[in-house]
Amino acid sequence: MPQGRITAVPVRRPERLVLLDQVARAFEPGVRYSEAEVNAVLCRFSADVAVLRHSLTDEGFMEQDRTHYWRCGGTVDL
Repeated sequence: MPQGRITAVPVRRPERLVLLDQVARAFEPGVRYSEAEVNAVLCRFSADVAVLRHSLTDEGFMEQDRTHYWRCGGTVDL
């Protein structure tokens, strides 16, 4: 991530999971976020927030219902 920005999501799953784990740390576990709030956080990492948002949910770092997203996976700093 040059200058903290994602230039491409890795194709290889192990590398992609490491990257997504770093992004997921930007979200507090147990907090529900609107899509606009998620996009506001993700735009700090990449202009393509839709790809990041879908990748986070597809890989189990975040869950969603009709109106909110929440972090459900990834490492947690203690």
